[in-house]
Amino acid sequence: MIWTWTILLFLTIIFGFFAFVGYKMVTPPRRVGKWTPKDLGFDYEKVEFKSRDGITLRGWWIDQGKDETVIVLHGYTASKWNEVYMKPAIEIVANLGYNVLTFDFRAHGESEGSKTTIGDKEILDLSGAIDWLLSNTNTKKIALIGFSMGAMVTIRALAEDERVCCGIADSPPIYIDKTGARGLKYFANLPEFLYPIIKPFTKMFSGAKEVNIIDYADKVRKPLLIIAGGNDPLVKVEEVEEFYKRNKTINPRIEVWITDAAHVRTIVKYKEEWKRKVGEFLRANL
Repeated sequence: MIWTWTILLFLTIIFGFFAFVGYKMVTPPRRVGKWTPKDLGFDYEKVEFKSRDGITLRGWWIDQGKDETVIVLHGYTASKWNEVYMKPAIEIVANLGYNVLTFDFRAHGESEGSKTTIGDKEILDLSGAIDWLLSNTNTKKIALIGFSMGAMVTIRALAEDERVCCGIADSPPIYIDKTGARGLKYFANLPEFLYPIIKPFTKMFSGAKEVNIIDYADKVRKPLLIIAGGNDPLVKVEEVEEFYKRNKTINPRIEVWITDAAHVRTIVKYKEEWKRKVGEFLRANL
């Protein structure tokens, strides 16, 4: 009998640990910083709007008096305050003269919501942002720049939202399970082979549906620039190239730029080239 109870206790502890990890994976820490677009030399307005499913989202609006707006989208566990890629991206786009909108996805930064769905319901967040833009500003053309999870949302929007004219996807996860397993090691320092055990808990806590961006390779027909890094521990270049080759058969306006950078780090390692390529892309398509 004592062995039975010992085994039950052991299993309870093990599955409790897996449940805890799954819960933590969908409840990222809220990154809140102190800098604002004012520190970059741009006047801005704090804005608040609703996601399509009613969650309050909070962001920044830089109005440059244009009818062209670029929405900059952060990645998983980050926020609009991210200094690695969001800050330089906002600065570059604003210096190009475009209006800029950025905001915190649900369960990130200062937006409401308790769980991230890593690309599923975040599309509703973006839809709410676009609703706000078209109702409250002079915006007529909208481009997206997304990083990691934000890149997933960018690609989805190009296929699903007619209001978006073009997009740049930097380090987009193509297969959610492959990136999820790598992310377990990257974010939690746990072995990748545990992912199939932890995954059901993440789905249970978040209520999310799986989003595999490879499925959109047959749907996107708008200008798209994908940026990928050869030293990315989360997204393999081969996966990005697979998406590119499939989408190229129906979308002549897709481009891919491969560097030797790490995840969402091309803008850090090759800032001037990132600025040039992104500028050229936006001028040509926005």
